[in-house]
Amino acid sequence: VQLQACGGGLVQTGGSLRLSCAAPGRIYSSAVMGWFRQVPGKEREFVGRIRWSTGRTAYADSVKGRFAISKDSPNAVSLQMDSLKPEDTAVYYCARSTQWSYYAGDFGSWGQGTLVTVSS
Repeated sequence: VQLQACGGGLVQTGGSLRLSCAAPGRIYSSAVMGWFRQVPGKEREFVGRIRWSTGRTAYADSVKGRFAISKDSPNAVSLQMDSLKPEDTAVYYCARSTQWSYYAGDFGSWGQGTLVTVSS
């Protein structure tokens, strides 16, 4: 079952965007919800994750202090992105795991992603 990320768009440097990710059903407490991003020609990169049962979060160093993941509802998670930089330009994906991991291979239920473009 794929997750659907949305909310991407074009924003200027220093701006903000909020991405949302909806699951078709309730997200189980055992889940770890992750956000990743990818630019053409590069591997999918870990952005951040949240343990659904506790709300504990962790982020990549490149986004720490600028991005925040939160639980929006029993079946939705969001990624608030502030102080955006051109290097944040990518397709953003959400995914689900049962492991407290930052490896894309440990996650599943990938959807199509949503494009974020940050202009300089």
